[in-house]
Amino acid sequence: MKVRIISALVALAIVIPLIYLGGYPFAIGCGILSILGYVEILKLKKSHQEIPNIVKVLGLVSLLYLVLGDYGETSLVYSLSYERVLIPLVLLLIPTVLYKKDKYKIEDAFYLLSAIYLIGLFFNLLIIIRNANVFILLYLVSVTIFTDTFAYVIGCLIGKHKMSKISPKKSWEGAIAGVIGGVSIALIVYHNLVEPLNFKIILVTILLSIIGQIGDLVFSKIKRENDIKDFSNIMPGHGGILDRFDSLTFIVFTYVIIIMFL
Repeated sequence: MKVRIISALVALAIVIPLIYLGGYPFAIGCGILSILGYVEILKLKKSHQEIPNIVKVLGLVSLLYLVLGDYGETSLVYSLSYERVLIPLVLLLIPTVLYKKDKYKIEDAFYLLSAIYLIGLFFNLLIIIRNANVFILLYLVSVTIFTDTFAYVIGCLIGKHKMSKISPKKSWEGAIAGVIGGVSIALIVYHNLVEPLNFKIILVTILLSIIGQIGDLVFSKIKRENDIKDFSNIMPGHGGILDRFDSLTFIVFTYVIIIMFL
């Protein structure tokens, strides 16, 4: 527990100033985190075979182009340019015909592409949300943190009904408590930092809390299929980059989708 607390404090000491500064420092921070997440994906050997080093570099270039492209964008309702979507496809699919049969296969290329789009879009949207409104970012982070916290604490105390075989420690009691506690505190944050509450934002926050827990299960399934407990040990007691951003990834995606529709 002591290691977990110290690790969290160190992470906060790094992340909070970056969020406060925003702009270029925050974008660079997101770029570094995306690289660390990319490395964690490459280490999942059961999901793919060893990828040639040149292709790894091409994937890294594609990732950073996706994350940092338009890093000064301030509108939550925007569309990715075609070149930013197509460049990773071209860079990672063409090499499949240049390598011998089993060295770099189509399935490896699509695995790499899906990882790059998942990580790249998440961190790119994180930058744009910070540019648009830092308080919206804090609201989304609060949904994530307090949903996870209440779900974990209540699940440990009174959780009896297992929610999923994917993550045996998660219970329905914890999940429900996560929604109630996470939504309640996130709404307080939204009301005090963004704008007065309305029925629409209450429904949106409930949905985000639920989707966040589903996102957690998605990443848990990836780990389960690869027989690992954490994606890495970069944060002792907490795991890797993808372990910390699992719920937030789906919360950010869902929030942006809702914004675009509304």
